[in-house]
Amino acid sequence: MKRVTSSEAARNFSELSDRALNEPVVVTKNGRDRLVMLGIDENKFLIDTIDEFGAKGEQAQAPKINRRRVVKRGWRAAR
Repeated sequence: MKRVTSSEAARNFSELSDRALNEPVVVTKNGRDRLVMLGIDENKFLIDTIDEFGAKGEQAQAPKINRRRVVKRGWRAAR
């Protein structure tokens, strides 16, 4: 997994967005992980996995993900 600063991400956005199609890219700010860039297919897979756990009533076994935050930020639009 590639790690870059937010400044580097801004300068090299096109290259990093292409790379994110194959592997997640972590963007840091002030030395701390801030966000992850990933391809839309990976995002869809993650959202579908969350939905599948919920549909099976296996919420307790699902990873602890704040689903409202995912939806609120518009990541659900990948469906």
